[in-house]
Amino acid sequence: MTAQQSSELTSVTLPDAITVKGLSERLGISPVEVIKRLMTHGVMAAMNDTIDYETAALVSSELGIAPSPEAAPQAVAAVIRSDEEQSEDGDPRPPIVAILGHVDHGKTSLLDSIRETNVVAGEAGGITQHIGAYQIERGGKPITFIDTPGHAAFTAMRARGAQITDVAIVVVAADDGVMPQTIEAINHVRAAEVPMIIAINKSDLPAANPDRVKQQLTEQSVVVEDYGGDVLAVPVSATTGAGLDDLLESIDLVAEIQELKASTDSLATGTVVEAELDSRRGPVATVLIANGTLRQGDALVSGLISGKVKAMFDERGDRLSEAGPSRPVRIMGLEDVPAAGDAIEVIESERSARRIVEEARREAESSTGVRHGGLTLETLFNEVGAGNVKELLLILKTDVRGTAEAIRGSLQGLGTGEVKIKVIHTATGSVSESDVMLADASGAIILAFNVRTEPSAASQAETNGVEIRTYDVIYQLIESVDQALEGLYEPIYERIVDGVAEVRQLFRSSRVGQIAGCYVTEGTLLRGDGTRVLRDGQEVADTNCAGLRRFQDDVREVQQGFECGVVLEQFDNFQEGDLLEFYHQKRVN
Repeated sequence: MTAQQSSELTSVTLPDAITVKGLSERLGISPVEVIKRLMTHGVMAAMNDTIDYETAALVSSELGIAPSPEAAPQAVAAVIRSDEEQSEDGDPRPPIVAILGHVDHGKTSLLDSIRETNVVAGEAGGITQHIGAYQIERGGKPITFIDTPGHAAFTAMRARGAQITDVAIVVVAADDGVMPQTIEAINHVRAAEVPMIIAINKSDLPAANPDRVKQQLTEQSVVVEDYGGDVLAVPVSATTGAGLDDLLESIDLVAEIQELKASTDSLATGTVVEAELDSRRGPVATVLIANGTLRQGDALVSGLISGKVKAMFDERGDRLSEAGPSRPVRIMGLEDVPAAGDAIEVIESERSARRIVEEARREAESSTGVRHGGLTLETLFNEVGAGNVKELLLILKTDVRGTAEAIRGSLQGLGTGEVKIKVIHTATGSVSESDVMLADASGAIILAFNVRTEPSAASQAETNGVEIRTYDVIYQLIESVDQALEGLYEPIYERIVDGVAEVRQLFRSSRVGQIAGCYVTEGTLLRGDGTRVLRDGQEVADTNCAGLRRFQDDVREVQQGFECGVVLEQFDNFQEGDLLEFYHQKRVN
């Protein structure tokens, strides 16, 4: 755009964030001119630096060009089917079935028998090492199966399998009965609110005892039809093939009741089931289509990754030109390897896809990367009062079974008229990643009594905003939950000082107000930390750090011995000689 063209410009749309160079192009002026105008407002930015909408709009207005916010691109939402998302006007789609259960109870062998192919032979030790998605046909009707690992090390993958399915088959060996991982599988299916079918495998063995299995299931509140319940239980044998037709018929029945439908004309959405970096093909992702039709050449976004479908294949390696709802496909063309479980969405153009990813990356970089939106004992009372919580879901981990039953009974007696308490999973042993995954999926709080939390589980809980509370006295555990329900719970925090800085110079910015030029005398200053302003030994403010700047760069932290600019939230009345104490809170109870 030339300067003459810019004089004819009366309005411009601007995104939430834009580079100085990008703004100059939109306004039709040189980047140098933009930099000069920014400097008059106390903003020091280079040509490739990013500025926010308000700052860009200020420059635009000074030139007599009316700014307006650009419509934000549609974010990629998680693909989780619900009754509300089932389109009444859509076309019928095949059901997606997950197979779950205890290790070595014959899940993959059962799927192998259904598909009449040999999947198990390719697995190390006969134990599934990754999720596989396959489609079969029965009477001309396709059914998609997801084979999920049953070993404890892959519990998170199993939970993900339950959440992207319409029907879950829980396999129980007729000779072995209900095992701990069987119970975990059942609880994951319940958390995902997916209809359940019990496949009692190995029914041909002499030691098979299907009635014992049904009785054990009843103890887990899974009541099969033979016992007056509504859960279908089908005796099968993966070895002989006995009962497989009955199992497939049960799947058809459950799927028919759900009236599964999806649009085939819209832009495709789906979920990444697994992904890998192939040495010849580059990033390859197995995707389960949820809605719409995926075609070769479509532009895609998955998380912080964009790309274009260069080629796609079915589970047998046959090339496809398109794939509709409930179809599993392996696709090539993404710029990087996406995370399993990520949503994937077709975007109108590659340019739009790249823009969405760029803005998502920018937002991710500006955030701490930690989500704190989960339910906690502190927030419970307010959430109940707002009508957001009708049921408090708990996961209970204890050192011994007897203690677990005693605590469980006491907790269930605490419910009020507004909220009920439901313990969705009880087990002995340390808090594991599987427990955190279940809590995250269901919105539960984990209570640990006399047991430790595995480091990987603690890290995952912090990332996902899952609360883990640890106790060593039973009455304290019960009292904490009771107080939370009554709105009386008050956690105790300890203030941990991260760093101290001395204010040595003052600057004024038309955009952010007063900026404190500081020298870090102790520790490390962290953006987002709590900050106390101390003057002559007296506290004059207690707020948060809104920004740190070194030279022209916004930074996350500044260490001892360095100078920086500090901006605080709702405080700019600095004086030279003030001490700024940066701290974070650590809960001790």
